[in-house]
Amino acid sequence: MIRDITIGQYFFGKSFIHQMDARMKIVISLFFIILIFLCKNFFSLGLVAAFTVFILSVSQIPLRLILKSLRPIVIIVIFTAFLNLFYTKGGRTLYEFWFFEITVKGVYSAIFMAVRIICLVAGTSLLTYTTTPTALTSAIESLLSPLKLVHVDVHTFAMMMTLALRFIPTLIEEIDRIISAQKARGADLESGGLVKRAKALIPIFIPLFVSAFRRAYELAYAMECRCYNGGKGRTSMKKMHMTFRDAVALAVVVILTSGIFLLNFKFKTVI
Repeated sequence: MIRDITIGQYFFGKSFIHQMDARMKIVISLFFIILIFLCKNFFSLGLVAAFTVFILSVSQIPLRLILKSLRPIVIIVIFTAFLNLFYTKGGRTLYEFWFFEITVKGVYSAIFMAVRIICLVAGTSLLTYTTTPTALTSAIESLLSPLKLVHVDVHTFAMMMTLALRFIPTLIEEIDRIISAQKARGADLESGGLVKRAKALIPIFIPLFVSAFRRAYELAYAMECRCYNGGKGRTSMKKMHMTFRDAVALAVVVILTSGIFLLNFKFKTVI
């Protein structure tokens, strides 16, 4: 399960989305998150799901990788669907036992929430899949540049966010290595009750924290050796420019937004 987490990883490619401006990808990702939660019925959600499938195919990211990234959220999807299945009332009763009751609206709500979460994770994952950490840092710094007027160190903030995102795959790999080492020493991490399993995680977290601090120190030392002194007076080797493909992507999002509002207005809300 640990190896299935691909958050923060970049995968090289030359697709339409890979070549888009990083700033536009961040803005579209934020709009995409908002649009998912604006969906009020299956018609508008179906439009978002179709758009998600479309951008995944355009990105040329292997389907195997997309499915692998969704595996860690299976428990969250099932738990959310389970809650909506039993706690959403309305419509014809399909099954009733004790104080549990499954209704038609509960089934609709469970499916709706499951599809919403899958679209949310799959769609927003493309931001890191198709954008290098350097481009992501420059894009965040550029978008937050107005905050410089109130004396906010935007460059440091952008660097911190990007490094934190970049370290996620490294820490995941470190956790997998530590777990394998502990199992090789005879540690039992999978049996017993909740308390026993929680205690079994202590030999994992302690070396993980030590490794994380060591890597942070090594990174800080490497940046200091390269005379890094923050964003003041720094220039970028590669300048970001909006191109025609960014305008096309923005136009597609505007059309998607109009379609969602139209479908929400025309069809009855089911959630």
